[in-house]
Amino acid sequence: MPKSRQRSKRTSRSYVAPPTKAKPKPSPRWYGFFVLGLILLGVLIIVLNYANFLLPGGTQQHWLWIGLGVIGAGFVAATRWR
Repeated sequence: MPKSRQRSKRTSRSYVAPPTKAKPKPSPRWYGFFVLGLILLGVLIIVLNYANFLLPGGTQQHWLWIGLGVIGAGFVAATRWR
């Protein structure tokens, strides 16, 4: 029976690891307070709307949407916090 051909040996290449990614800079100290402030401001807008303190004439739907938008902006800002 004929002999099978042997694999040729590779040249000795050393493994080179890919460059590591740079760590993102930490957020400034005030950024956490900014996020909490946005969320609390949105809640305050909604509560004041339903307590009839924003504008006379009863509750208005656009203040609810503004409050929810401010809360949403606070959550979006929270995802960028490092």
